[in-house]
Order: sequence, then C-alpha cells, then structure tokens
Amino acid sequence: MTIKPKIIISSLDAIRLEKLMDALPDSTFPDKDDLEAELARAEVVDPKEIPSTVVTMNSTVRFRIESTSQDFYLTLVYPKDVEANGGTISILAPVGSALLGLSQGDEIEWPKPGGGVLQVRIEEVTYQPERSGEYLR
Repeated sequence: MTIKPKIIISSLDAIRLEKLMDALPDSTFPDKDDLEAELARAEVVDPKEIPSTVVTMNSTVRFRIESTSQDFYLTLVYPKDVEANGGTISILAPVGSALLGLSQGDEIEWPKPGGGVLQVRIEEVTYQPERSGEYLR
C-alpha cells in the first residue's frame, strides 16, 4: 500500500471545488469520487497560511520526469480555463486532482500516452496566487 503525501488546500479553493463538483452531473465527471477523497483528506487552511511551496488552484508548476531528467511546466486550472496549447491541466483530470495540495519535492505517477506511467517530481511551484497576494482569483 502506497502512503499518500500530506496535502494542504486553501479554504477558498475547497469552497470553489465543492461548488464545481455539486454543479457537475456524475456522468460527466467519472473521477469525482477521487477528487472528493483528496479534498476529504486535505488539511484546509486560510489562503494567507498556505505555504509558498504548495500547489494551489492556478499555480504553475515545474515538473521533472525522473527517468529522463526532462522538465515541463503546467498550470492547474478550473475546467473553464483549460487552454488548447497544453500549458494547463484541469483539476477534473485525474492527474490534476492528484496535484492539488502537493508540495515541492513530492512525486506522483503520471500516465503515459499508450499506457504505463512515468515517475514525475514537483521541482518548483514557480507561481502561486496566494504567494503573490492574489486571494480572490
């Protein structure tokens, strides 16, 4: 059994995500239970108390693929903010749900196209709204 890392989310993100999930029919969000489980196990804190190294909504993260040492960047967003260019990942995607609340140094398994997984490490939270004083984004 894999031990899941501790996660921290802001109270504002928690409220917004609860509203989002309530608005979505279960049939359009098959991974709803996974996101609900992540929210249930999270430590919820005031946005001003979020550590600067934690992935929150609208954070941009630099990742490293462990097997190749290749870096890539993605921003964790709400579904309405997903960009076609691939620079974003929706909170409703399984990997997006898994990212919320993780910290620099945490590792996750990332599904590869065509099957299998990559071990990916969160190298840096390059932008975090809370760190920038943007609490009402």
